[in-house]
Amino acid sequence: MDLQQMLSASVYLNRLIDNKKKLHWAPEARVQNAFVALDVELSEVANTSEWFKVWKTHRGKHDENQTPEETLLFEYVDAMDFFLLISNLKNWNHVILNTQPDLAKIATYKREQNLDKQYLIIKKMLFNAFFDRSESAFSHCFRLFIKMGLVDFGFSEDQIEKAFMEKNELNQQRQAEDY
Repeated sequence: MDLQQMLSASVYLNRLIDNKKKLHWAPEARVQNAFVALDVELSEVANTSEWFKVWKTHRGKHDENQTPEETLLFEYVDAMDFFLLISNLKNWNHVILNTQPDLAKIATYKREQNLDKQYLIIKKMLFNAFFDRSESAFSHCFRLFIKMGLVDFGFSEDQIEKAFMEKNELNQQRQAEDY
């Protein structure tokens, strides 16, 4: 997974949207919006996978003409995009790029049977990153998110990168069509 390429694509899309929509953000307002968007996207990942719905026999929502795995992957890369955006807005790009050499190691971690605690830790670290301006909390949060994708959901690096670039292209197309 080429995190540098994905980061560049995310930054490009963000600038495209800001220009197209003529958005003039105060820096803190833009950061706040990105954190809220990431929080919502993480919730959509949980809601799509439905791991927490212990009362259901068949878990995993899916969009029309997609499997539950494909739908989850596209929700996952939506959240990934906001991790990348925040890293750029906060000048924490090195957090993302420093993760690149560790991807293979992260992929060997133990799979969680119940993602509740991991999800709550991700959310706590996300809020710590925002409220405490904690780069280390953001780094931990991002690495747990990567682990969730590679290990707990079983996506390959190639699947994530391909889906991310497809979604980025779709979002660029949407902007061209006044989405």
